[in-house]
This record gives sequence, C-alpha cells and structure tokens, in this order.
Amino acid sequence: MLVIRSEDKADHARVFEILTAAFERNNEADLVEILRSSTKPYISLVAEDDGQILGHIFFSAVEIESSGEPSGMAGLAPVAVDPGHQGLGIGGALIRAGLERCRELGWQAVFLVGDPAYYTRFGFALASPMRFTYGNPAFDAVLQAHEVSPGALGGHGGRVRFHPAFSETGCG
Repeated sequence: MLVIRSEDKADHARVFEILTAAFERNNEADLVEILRSSTKPYISLVAEDDGQILGHIFFSAVEIESSGEPSGMAGLAPVAVDPGHQGLGIGGALIRAGLERCRELGWQAVFLVGDPAYYTRFGFALASPMRFTYGNPAFDAVLQAHEVSPGALGGHGGRVRFHPAFSETGCG
C-alpha cells in the first residue's frame, strides 16, 4: 500500500538515488540538497510502499516580480519516481498530496515548468495567458500555474523567480 509522507533525514540518500536515476543526471538531486538547507518553508514528500521509497516531490517558495505582487506562492520541482516504478500513479499521488500540503501551509498558488499534457490533469494551466513569465523563452512556453486558493492569481502577473539554486544547478 502506497503511503505519502514527509521526508526525513534518513530518506536523503534514497531520494538522491531516485532523482539521479529518474533524470539520468545529478542536477535535480543536487538542487534538492541545496534547497533543503537554504530555503524555508518547503515541502518534501516521499512515496513509500512496503518500506521502500519509490518517489519524491519538492515544493519551495517562489517570488513574483510585479506591481501588486501576490504572496504565498510556491514552485513544484522536482518530482521523480524510481524508473522501475513509473507509470503506476506514484507521481500523481505525490502531486495531489503535495498540493494539499501547499494549501495547508497557506501557499496560494503553485508554479512549475513541465509538460502541459501531464500536469493539466492536476489543475495546472499555462501561465502565460495569466500574464506570468519565467523570463526564459525556452521555459515560458511550459511555465504552468495552479491556484491552490481559487482566484489567487487573478489580476496579477509578472516574472516568476525560483530559488537561485535552480540556475546554479542547471535546472532552470
């Protein structure tokens, strides 16, 4: 039975393995290592089945550069599932649980850079029609937002700034 729970320190090595295997590089694993020590608050969850960690998701605060700046915004990145267990709904379970934790924490909206065909099923929509940008044309086309609190992004817009570790690690 799949259990989604908060990550603890004993999980860090396994999370590093999953991230490295899923992305076939260390960048996202290094990103999570940096974010754990340099940003607060954050949400870091693992998916566990029969004592084995099979997936991980991380949320951290983002800033919006704009006039009338909305507050309480988060970024989802990364999310990963052990390659041998992909396609079983683990990533979706992590995303749904993570969005619920974001609501509990008081974050009003969540941004991510990812495949719209995948993330729309969780309530994400392209951010550019909402007047949000990443500031990089390659990422602007796939920047998405999800209002955890309905109407949180209405009347706003601006550049979404993820933690500097994203660019430092080559993740954004």
